[in-house]
Amino acid sequence: MTSGFPVVRARRLRATPALRRQVAETRLHPADLVLPLFVREGSEPRPLNSMPGVVQHTLDSVRGVVAEAAAAGIGGVMLFGVPEHRDATGTGATDVDGILNRATRAVASEVGDALVVQTDLCLDEFTDHGHCGVLDADGRVDNDATLLRYRDMALAQADAGSALLGLSGMMDGQVAAVRDALDVANRSEVAVLAYSAKYASAYYGPFREAVESTLTGNRRSYQLDPANRREGLREAQLDVAEGADVVMVKPAGSYLDVLADVAAWSPVPVWAYQVSGEYAMIEAAAANGWIDRDRAILESVLSIRRAGADTVLTYWATELAAAL
Repeated sequence: MTSGFPVVRARRLRATPALRRQVAETRLHPADLVLPLFVREGSEPRPLNSMPGVVQHTLDSVRGVVAEAAAAGIGGVMLFGVPEHRDATGTGATDVDGILNRATRAVASEVGDALVVQTDLCLDEFTDHGHCGVLDADGRVDNDATLLRYRDMALAQADAGSALLGLSGMMDGQVAAVRDALDVANRSEVAVLAYSAKYASAYYGPFREAVESTLTGNRRSYQLDPANRREGLREAQLDVAEGADVVMVKPAGSYLDVLADVAAWSPVPVWAYQVSGEYAMIEAAAANGWIDRDRAILESVLSIRRAGADTVLTYWATELAAAL
C-alpha cells in the first residue's frame, strides 16, 4: 500500500474493450467448432421440439447446411443417422445404402475439401433395443461381439468418405479394434476420435428425440459414473495407448474438472461435446427472458475452451462462428 492506496490494481487491464481483448487468456476461432447434424430418411426436415432451431435433416437439406457451415469457417461436422428400420444388430449401420453412409457421401462430396467430415460410430441409432452394442442371450451388451460390428462400421464409414470416426459406444478395446481394421484395409489416413470420458448423463435427454432412440433402461454398465473423476482420465489414457488420434470428454459443461485433467495430461488433441441438454437449457431460459441468449452461448463455449478443450462440438457452431 502507498498513501493508503493499492499498488497493484488488477482492474487496469479490464478498463476498456481493447485492453480486455488484448489480455484475454482464451480465444475462440471458428475452426475450434464442430457442428453435430442429424440426417433422417424422408423428403422433409423435421424440427425437434426439445432443441429449438435444430432439425433432423434430409439428404437434400443437409447439403445446404454444411455449405453454410463451411462458409462460416468451422472445423467440421459430426453426422448422426436416423434410420427408418432397426434390428438387433444394427445392420443399417454397415449397409452401403444406410442413411448415415449415404449422408456421409453427400456431405463429403459437398464440403469434404472445406471441413472435416466426421461420423458417429455407434450402434444405438441402428438397434431396435437402443443400446450401443449387440446383446447376448441374457440381454446384456456383449463387448467383444460389438467390437466386430464396430470394425465393419469403421470400414463402411471410411469408404463413404468420413475423415474422422467418432467412437462413442464406450466399449472396452474399441479404439484398438477400429484402428486395426482401418490399418489392415489400408485406410490408415482415417483418424479416430475416442469418446473416452463419456458419462451416463441426464443431459442427453433431447438427443433421444433427435435420433428417435428406442432405448429402455440405461447405459450405466458401460458409460462412466458421474461421481468419478479419476476414471475419466484413466479412460483417456487407455484410448491414447490404443492409438486414438483425439480424445473426447462428454458432456462438457458439468465435467470441466475431468476436461481439465485430461487436457493437462493428453499428448493428443482433446475435444469436448456440449450436449443436447446443455443446448436446450440455455435456449429454454433465453426463450423465457431469464438470461441473455447470445452472451450465455458465448460464455458456455468459452468456458469449455478455457478448461482445456482444443475443439468444441456444439449445436451453435455455425451461428457462433458467424458472430466471431
